[in-house]
Amino acid sequence: MLKSIAFFSGAALMGLEIAGSRVLAPYFGSSVFVWGSLIAVVLAALSLGAYTGGRLADRMPTGPPLAALLGVAGLMAFAMPWVAAAVNRAVFLMNLGPRGGPLLASVVLFTIPGVALGAVTPFIIRLLAERVDRIGGVAGTVSALSALGSIVGTLGTAFYLIPAMGVGHILYLIGAVLLVLSAMALRGVYSRTEPAGDTR
Repeated sequence: MLKSIAFFSGAALMGLEIAGSRVLAPYFGSSVFVWGSLIAVVLAALSLGAYTGGRLADRMPTGPPLAALLGVAGLMAFAMPWVAAAVNRAVFLMNLGPRGGPLLASVVLFTIPGVALGAVTPFIIRLLAERVDRIGGVAGTVSALSALGSIVGTLGTAFYLIPAMGVGHILYLIGAVLLVLSAMALRGVYSRTEPAGDTR
């Protein structure tokens, strides 16, 4: 179940990023500044999420916090079609220029879901790691599954979903997937009391 969550959360993340370019386009176009802003913000959010998620997982290595992270990202994806136009309009009216406008809009719209999804991988690694001498293999497997999911999410969104449906429907689909993953994590209630280094 956790490996499935790693795969599909990676797919949802990249689907959200690809769809994000369409969210920003009506006000800021699709220039290199828009893509640069979006990619930079997502990467920064993933870095912060990985940092905080790893520490949260060490303190609370159970299913509910992981479910909460996925749930937050899912709800943000659901809300984006409703709030994106207002955010973009407000930022556009600030006249921050072709660089500052899309950068600020990306920060407002994509930081929270990016941080939440960035925390998922270290959380899953912590939940799967039973022995210190196996953490490398666990981390490699989870990272690989997340990366494969990201490839599927990128190609699936760019090649199929965007031509077939509107951006709003794509965001609703991503939100639904993340909420299903949240429910999966919540049902698998983990209560590990021993540290990962215990080899008994």
